[in-house]
Amino acid sequence: MAKIQKTQLLEVYRTLANGEKVLVGELAENRQGIFFAYSAGYLANYPNLSPFKLAQITEPQQANNSVHEGLFGVFADSLPDGWGMLLQDRFFEAHSLNLYQISPLDRLAFVGNSGIGALSYQPTTHYPTEPQEKSLFELGQNAQQIFEGQTDEVLQALIRAGSSGGARPKAQIFMPKDNAQICRTTPRQNDEAWIVKFTTQSLPLQHEEGLLEAVYLTMAEQAGLQPVEWQLLEQQNFHWLAVKRFDYLTETAGGVHTHSLCGLLDATHRSPSIDYFGLLKATKVLCKSRSASQLQFRRAMFNLFGLNQDDHTKNWAFVQDEQGDWQPSLAYDVTYSPLRHGEHSMGFRQYGKAPSLKVIQELAEVAGFDNWQQAQQVIDEVVDTLANFSQIASDYPISQPTKVKIQKHLNQVWQENKGLL
Repeated sequence: MAKIQKTQLLEVYRTLANGEKVLVGELAENRQGIFFAYSAGYLANYPNLSPFKLAQITEPQQANNSVHEGLFGVFADSLPDGWGMLLQDRFFEAHSLNLYQISPLDRLAFVGNSGIGALSYQPTTHYPTEPQEKSLFELGQNAQQIFEGQTDEVLQALIRAGSSGGARPKAQIFMPKDNAQICRTTPRQNDEAWIVKFTTQSLPLQHEEGLLEAVYLTMAEQAGLQPVEWQLLEQQNFHWLAVKRFDYLTETAGGVHTHSLCGLLDATHRSPSIDYFGLLKATKVLCKSRSASQLQFRRAMFNLFGLNQDDHTKNWAFVQDEQGDWQPSLAYDVTYSPLRHGEHSMGFRQYGKAPSLKVIQELAEVAGFDNWQQAQQVIDEVVDTLANFSQIASDYPISQPTKVKIQKHLNQVWQENKGLL
């Protein structure tokens, strides 16, 4: 069994749109914390990765120890959350390492070049395995087993498939265009990069999770939210949602720098920290575009009326080109997700649900609408689209009780918020 070495120094690279990798700088750790220093060559040619929290200087900069386990948010964005962290933990335990001794740099070294976005880390301590082709059904069965506790025989297959964010079983895979039957753990030329979300009986909507997200992504497209490209993969009576990665460029194997809202602002996503006003203000400063701010307002209204309450700061992201221009990423994790306490992870000022007309009018003003009537037009378009839920859901094998339950919930939320119309 390969020995895992502790990591105290990492080189950070950025994969450009043409597939070339350039050195960004170095991460180092000592007893005081974690430091990052930009490469002079990078700063001479490319933009700041995280303009709110990193200075464009070559001197070492110390990250805030109180968030992201002491990492700058832009590098914490490379780490998995939930499911991916579970896989990492199982891997380290299999190598007889105590988890309390594993540092954030150890985890970044484990991610290596398999993280979301354009950043990669060297040297990598990822377990050496040969690239493999697997059927999606086999990979999905592996995910179900580890999610439900049977890990020994399946861990390596899932490690090879990489790990993405989110708490539910999923895998980053590469597939030939128009051929979803075989997936790979490393890309071949012209392979497309996808994240497949598996289903299990342990999920709130069990094996209907992927079907419901497909319905919501259909509505999101119709409502103008600019969501991710997706497809439903049917595997032996299971329906798994696959979303195409917007951070990976198929033709060149190039990367797109991606930065979450929580990473950008050094905020946590595990508890309410930034509200929708903070989102729109960050969008305005970063993207310098009214259309970007108004797109975020449209997405906020969809989340409100569509009961996507798992709208925390890690589910909002921005992408940067190599000239330093930013825009909101495609919308992702857009689905029916009521939370137990009945309130949104991202609030509307003091409102976790059913915000007042005054608050939404103020939010529309921050978004840059010329008047309230323009904002109302956006809300009307969103609400009209969500009114088609039952019709769109009828195109998918979703059980009648599930459709009735969700429609009832949507009707209730419409009643709570109809004063905005």
